[in-house]
Amino acid sequence: MGVAVKVALASDSSGFRLKEAVKAYLQATGYEVVDVGQTSEDGPVSYVDAASSLAGAVQSGPCRRGIVICGTGAGVSLVANKFKGIYCVPCESLYTAQRSSLINNANVLAMGERIVGHEMACEMAGAWLRNGWCDGFDGERRERNMRGFQALQEIEGRNLK
Repeated sequence: MGVAVKVALASDSSGFRLKEAVKAYLQATGYEVVDVGQTSEDGPVSYVDAASSLAGAVQSGPCRRGIVICGTGAGVSLVANKFKGIYCVPCESLYTAQRSSLINNANVLAMGERIVGHEMACEMAGAWLRNGWCDGFDGERRERNMRGFQALQEIEGRNLK
């Protein structure tokens, strides 16, 4: 096996147990996990702080991708998407996790502990990490996805003040 891929991982207090399950799964399957969120079940980390820490870890480069967890996945997604270059999708299904990586080039996956079971979360994380942007696409399909992502980046640039 080559060099382990680094994945940032964070949760707030309501997502701690799911984060720990996903962390164990990722480590067991060969990923290097950089945990930048809550470190104990009774810790005081808010969803804003967890998502901000994770976005910083992905933005600054030690990790190219990250997974962030709160109670629903919504709050951490809202916060993470406020950071330039962070493209976070809240996921509740395996299909959405796969497609957000493959089609949307999402570099952050958000999940909710109160929404997604531990086994499904691990499946989603694995599928999301295994899929690369436009893997298996060629020709017009690849070009269409690339144009869409470029348009997203242009919108992001216009809206930064």
